[in-house]
Amino acid sequence: MNFLLTTATVGGMLDLSFNGFDMAVFRFFGSIQNDVLTVIAKIFTAMGETKYGIMLAILGLILILFKRTRKYGLGIIIAIIIGTLLTNIVIKPMVLRIRPYNTLQEITEYFGWYTNAGLLAESDYSFPSGHTTIAVEVAVVLCLLFRSDNKKKIAWIFPVAAFLTACSRVYLMVHYATDVLAGILIGVIAGLLGYFISMAITRKCSSAFFWHRLDLERFFTKKSHKLISKGTAAVCCIIAWLIIFAVSFISVMHAGGDSQRCAYDGDYKCYNEAQTGKKYPAIDGKYYCKIHWKELTESQDTAE
Repeated sequence: MNFLLTTATVGGMLDLSFNGFDMAVFRFFGSIQNDVLTVIAKIFTAMGETKYGIMLAILGLILILFKRTRKYGLGIIIAIIIGTLLTNIVIKPMVLRIRPYNTLQEITEYFGWYTNAGLLAESDYSFPSGHTTIAVEVAVVLCLLFRSDNKKKIAWIFPVAAFLTACSRVYLMVHYATDVLAGILIGVIAGLLGYFISMAITRKCSSAFFWHRLDLERFFTKKSHKLISKGTAAVCCIIAWLIIFAVSFISVMHAGGDSQRCAYDGDYKCYNEAQTGKKYPAIDGKYYCKIHWKELTESQDTAE
């Protein structure tokens, strides 16, 4: 471990305190790596991508416009908002834990596993796992909502998929196991809140006039309404999810490898993904990850 990185941050203390546990989990996943499992891991990690969460939230907005699916749309959106706020706005900037492929790059065994898994990269801090949070919060809220509609045979699929997404983050060597465990906890909290708040809103507003008027289903003809009631709506939701997943999966398959990395090369060589968009313009002709771009721009502002 690069002890230059384990400074006075909560993330540094986590690195030191859970080094044995995290490395043991890395060794387990490293020992089972093969080409097939790597593809499977990327399939499930796609279910936690940021764009996957954004597109799911958009789908949730559409579901709100239909009375029968309104609680599902509300639940998804509320859970994603709560999970995103806790993970990206509150905890990651507070903990400041650097990615394992940066802190452990001196460990040949680990870096070999990271290379075998495809050299995927992120551009922000590591704790907690945002992918895991997204997968778990959506899984929890959908599982509970499906169970509330007596669809228990379908409900179990979501937690299983979320668990495999969580495992994929460690298998791909982009998160510590402790990052993932924290993501699971936050995801469960966000999912539970999403479920209970959506159910409370649905019950509270069930008799409100606008609640009934805000239902696009009433604009369909009687003939098309019958088709919808026979399962067309469910098929449309599945097709929409498949499109969302496909977009997310394609981005994962094109990530990593020889993609552009952060130009920072100070205490360690940063393998984070470089940000090349207008929001993060080049500094002295070089592109940096979100972390180092912010650090460099803040230091320039201070110097001025």
